[in-house]
Amino acid sequence: MAKGPGLYSDIGKKARDLLYRDYNSDQKFTITTYSPTGVAITSSGTKKGELFVADVNTQLKNRNITTDIKVDTDSNLSTTITVNEPAPGVKTVLSFRIPDQRSGKVEVQYLHDYFGIGASVGLTANPIINVSGTLGTNVIALGHDLTYDTKIGEFTKLNTGLNFTKDDLVASLTLTDKGDVLNASYYHVVNHLTKTAVGAEVTHRFSNTENTLTLGTQHALDPLTTVKARFNNFGKANALIQHEWRPRSFLTISGEVDTKAIEKSAKVGLALALKP
Repeated sequence: MAKGPGLYSDIGKKARDLLYRDYNSDQKFTITTYSPTGVAITSSGTKKGELFVADVNTQLKNRNITTDIKVDTDSNLSTTITVNEPAPGVKTVLSFRIPDQRSGKVEVQYLHDYFGIGASVGLTANPIINVSGTLGTNVIALGHDLTYDTKIGEFTKLNTGLNFTKDDLVASLTLTDKGDVLNASYYHVVNHLTKTAVGAEVTHRFSNTENTLTLGTQHALDPLTTVKARFNNFGKANALIQHEWRPRSFLTISGEVDTKAIEKSAKVGLALALKP
């Protein structure tokens, strides 16, 4: 296990990845190429019903500085500059999007053996300020995530989380949406050789007393092929199969069925990611 409690975003991440990562109901194609100078160019296109969106991302790495420039079909230009380890344990990120004048922000992260801190501030006259932090060890960690909008003078995010890690088991508890949503998640590796794992997430919303239960699992059929499945209490069943047909290139086929409305057509998603 890694040292330290990590960042607030790491709380419950294992269960979230198992239950939601790589599932999709669209058709997505991504291809990455590299120039002789080391510049990585990633082109992607996604078909969502009758709508098709695409973007091109150019990534340049120079020592510990990574620059990403993305252009999409809506003529948005996004730039992210990441500086890794300007000091031990520190990462800084500068990002902005044109023409959105309120999108610019600076983020700083710091990881220590007993705490992790993340802070960001918008580059505007009335910025949005976010501060998150965790305290603990790689076994148990307590974290908070706060966002304050200086334009309206209010906290827009007040989240608290607790994470427990023991060997192959990870359990977490979070309180989000200003105390309205309580979420408990569980992740357990059953077999490392076959990458078999199980996970569960229970969400309770106090404002309308709604409960959501999601169960999921994954299993490697062979070193290059993984299957995943999940099911929730609303009758939605999802499954996917992902095959690494060449190093770092993946073909993923996923589907969703509403078991309480079998007459509806199943949703099928296809994702193809190519890297040399």
